[in-house]
Amino acid sequence: MGKTPKRYFDSAGGDEGTADAKGISTEGVKQEKKGKKEPKFKADPEGGMDVIQVDDKRARHFRAPKRGGGKKVKLREVPVDPEALRRHSRGDGVRLDGVKSRFQKIKQKRKDINIEFAEEQAARAEVLLNEEEGFLEVSDDELTTEVSQAEIVENVDITTAAKHFNLQLEFGPYRMRYTKNGTYLLLGGKRGHVAAFNWVKKSLLCEMNVMESVHDVTWLMNQTMFAVAQKNWVHVYDSKGTELHCVKGMNRVTRMEYLPYHFLLNSANEEGFITWMDVSVGQTVASYNSRMGKISMMCQNPWNAVTCVGNSKGVVSMWSPSVRDPLAKMLCHSMPLTAVAVDPTGTQMATAGLDRTVKLWDIRQLDGPTVEYRLQTAASGIDLSQKGLMAISMGNICEIFKKPSFVQKNNRPYLRQRTPATISNFRFCPFEDILGIATATGFTSIIVPGSGEPNFDTLEANPFQSLSQRREEEVHKLLEKIPSEFISLNPAQIGEVDVPSLKDRLEAKTNLLTMKAPKINFEPRMKHRMSKAKRIKSKKIVKETLRNAAIADIRSAKEALKEERKTGAQETGDFIPLESGSVLDRFRDKKKLKKKK
Repeated sequence: MGKTPKRYFDSAGGDEGTADAKGISTEGVKQEKKGKKEPKFKADPEGGMDVIQVDDKRARHFRAPKRGGGKKVKLREVPVDPEALRRHSRGDGVRLDGVKSRFQKIKQKRKDINIEFAEEQAARAEVLLNEEEGFLEVSDDELTTEVSQAEIVENVDITTAAKHFNLQLEFGPYRMRYTKNGTYLLLGGKRGHVAAFNWVKKSLLCEMNVMESVHDVTWLMNQTMFAVAQKNWVHVYDSKGTELHCVKGMNRVTRMEYLPYHFLLNSANEEGFITWMDVSVGQTVASYNSRMGKISMMCQNPWNAVTCVGNSKGVVSMWSPSVRDPLAKMLCHSMPLTAVAVDPTGTQMATAGLDRTVKLWDIRQLDGPTVEYRLQTAASGIDLSQKGLMAISMGNICEIFKKPSFVQKNNRPYLRQRTPATISNFRFCPFEDILGIATATGFTSIIVPGSGEPNFDTLEANPFQSLSQRREEEVHKLLEKIPSEFISLNPAQIGEVDVPSLKDRLEAKTNLLTMKAPKINFEPRMKHRMSKAKRIKSKKIVKETLRNAAIADIRSAKEALKEERKTGAQETGDFIPLESGSVLDRFRDKKKLKKKK
């Protein structure tokens, strides 16, 4: 079939036979003037439009004029940064001295050319700055640390600007904690002030004064319950401020952590005891003496639920409720530690010490440090965001650093915030570009562009959770609760098969089929007035008795193995097949197989 003719629409004017487009046949127009033949088109009086049929054979394609009088124009090649090429380099090429075949030499040369091209393209792609997505951008002669919160608030939308606020309180210093979905905030002052509220909508859940010193606060399953470490014991309250429980097994607590997948409330006290309590049943799972004295630094690893504790010797110890001693110890600093934090993915751990350094460690391999920061003064607190940003507090100054990458060549701070009082605690808000700072005189919420994860899983943590969704989540979490015995350094080992012990059991069963009666060496005791013949007779009787008992045991074990093979009883967990079945067994004679059995 031929091509469908194109149609051009033009307004019907005075000049009926004119056509401006190239390749349009005007033959029908000329014939209409002469009156010899019928025109190939007719004007539509109703639509007022002329339809002109295009002659495809005479139509010519549009060609762009040549530049420079027909000469080819060469594009100017943009040079690539040698430093970027070095970062993406895959090493030197393969030496062709030992390659004998000419075909293999040509093949290797082509491979090297492709590798060089890939290196160059990767170096050129750095200008896209994919790692800098969502962060502040300033001109070359400015620094992001010079940008104030007032300027950020002026240039963001109204919803984000409302998330920056200050609270002037009088019962500090304060400890604070966000919920897992980042919607609710819990504040606890040293002089007894406790408040829980929705910081996004600014709606208060409860506010009270417990008339005792408050050392730490934490949320439990969700915003309906929270725990407060008071002067003597830990008290559990609901969202209305009603006291539900007093945990006297946790006395004089200084730090608390909640493990959401295990329903465990973890605490450390002034005497160095680390305690785990199951919130769902209200029973203490384990309580160990760390022998480190008062614990003031504690955090959890979200990847494996192991508790990381820092001490005054520069050592970070990792604890589990199933083992009395620490699972691992890391010497991070040569001087006492001041802060410990683990990122939400459980891959990096940040430590700060009195040696005025901050180090990042690969906590999965217990290796490092991968990055080291030098500070002017010792850091008093550390926290890591979902996108890898690190916040460090030094007195009343809080500095935020970007995640180290190949593009970032220096360790300059990304943002700097000065507070009116000394910083006591701070946390990044999940799924928000917000950093909450608790000070001695109140609370400050600042905007940190690029710190929060924009994409969230509603089955894991839903910031827009409804009442029915929260109730369903509670039931599902209780059904999927992980036992405390599964807390270990590598949680992937739980689903693995213990191959060495499986081999030992198989070898023991195969050796049992060829086992013989053991040799028995027995010498009777020398008794008074006992003849030699009687002594030999008693020795023979005992040997025969023991030999017959061993033979009976071996025989019963062999019969049990034969019964397993006959019945194929694979229900027991100790069953190990001695012969592997084949798909061709169905073609064998079943009568002969029964006779053999």
